[in-house]
Amino acid sequence: MWNKVRKAGGRVADALRSETKSDGDKRPHNLFEAAAVYVTACAEDDQERADEAAGWVSPEALSFGVNELACRAVIALARERGESPGTVARELLGLPTA
Repeated sequence: MWNKVRKAGGRVADALRSETKSDGDKRPHNLFEAAAVYVTACAEDDQERADEAAGWVSPEALSFGVNELACRAVIALARERGESPGTVARELLGLPTA
C-alpha cells in the first residue's frame, strides 16, 4: 500500500516540475515561479517569455499557480485600498459593483 502512495506522490511531484532552469541552476522551476514569470510576460505582452514559462511546469500546475497569484494580488490590493476582495476583483475586471 505504501508503495502505491509513494508512486502517486512521485507523479504529483513530477507534474509540478518539468525542466531545470536555463541559467545553469540545477534546481527545477516551481509552479509559483512559472506563474510569476508567465503573468509578468503576459502583462508586458512578451509572448515568447510567456511560452517559455508555460513549458516549465504542467498546464495544470501553471493554472494553479496563476490562480494563487491572482488570489494573493486581489487580497493585497483590497487591503491596500481598504475595500473588499470582491469589490477589487469586480473593478479589475470592469464589472459593475454587486
